[in-house]
Amino acid sequence: MLSKFKHRNNKQKYYLLNYLSLILPDFLFRNRLRKILNSLKNYEILYIKDRVNYYNKLKNYQELPAETNQLKEFKIKNFHRTYFFDTNQYTRFYDKKLKLNMLFGDIVHVPQLPSIVKSRPINNNNQNSILLKLNKIRHFTFTNDKNKFETKKNKLIGRSAISLKHKKRIEFFKIYFNHPLCNLGAINKNTPYPKWLKNKISIEDHLKYKFIMCVEGVDVATNLKWVMSSKSIAVMPKPKIESWFMENRLIPDYHYIEIKEDYSNLETKLNHFIKNTKKCNEIIKNANEYVLQFKNKKRENLISLLVLEKYFHFTNQKKKISSLDY
Repeated sequence: MLSKFKHRNNKQKYYLLNYLSLILPDFLFRNRLRKILNSLKNYEILYIKDRVNYYNKLKNYQELPAETNQLKEFKIKNFHRTYFFDTNQYTRFYDKKLKLNMLFGDIVHVPQLPSIVKSRPINNNNQNSILLKLNKIRHFTFTNDKNKFETKKNKLIGRSAISLKHKKRIEFFKIYFNHPLCNLGAINKNTPYPKWLKNKISIEDHLKYKFIMCVEGVDVATNLKWVMSSKSIAVMPKPKIESWFMENRLIPDYHYIEIKEDYSNLETKLNHFIKNTKKCNEIIKNANEYVLQFKNKKRENLISLLVLEKYFHFTNQKKKISSLDY
């Protein structure tokens, strides 16, 4: 039997290591900051610059209000644990007197102040939404799919929470719940649509299908990362919300199968790709390659620290010490 951790992050290990890390004094991290930022020379600088500027689009200096919280006021008891740990992992490298505006949860609006967020709307005016890799234990799950695409079922599988706030998914289920090309189900028992209720299934069972539904929930589609790391294909409309995964850079019918926003061409698209195995395998290869960039842990840490450095720099709090030209 496959281990239940084969396709999931180990939450027990995540929390244990993060709680243990709190024992270490923050000055140890601050003393290492310059060395880590200087490691920039060991990487492709244009790639690093591109990603830092993608997540942090600040170009003009902005003063934060006096009442903005300082890092020293950021305590685990005041926030969801995963958001605290994922932010503290990087903020502890900086002086505790620095101010940082943080918005945690499913953020789908652009704040008035430059703020750290997990998600933001995809548009040209989202400069105040600065992305960090938050709640990564849930959102940044990758899988090890041993199944061949050709052996999988010619259907779209979809299991997701369905509540009144999941408007996009509700519309999708209304159209396709009983469709012969789809196996859909709501997994939350408090769903206002009990006729859609089905048991949860494992990621391994999802991977028996060629196509996996990745319709956005409140913000991003949580399952998109592990689907794109598998040998199945994500099916979804063009994303409206983005996260550290840079969903706006995904190319339709290259990284995923794109359907119309009203879902009207789903059957046509599925039948087309069922008949075109070669193209499907190309999409899988492209998606897998896209995912690889998020698996270089040291580089991801460096980019995260540079995103924060740029934040402190453009809020007139700290001169940058890295050599990166924003």
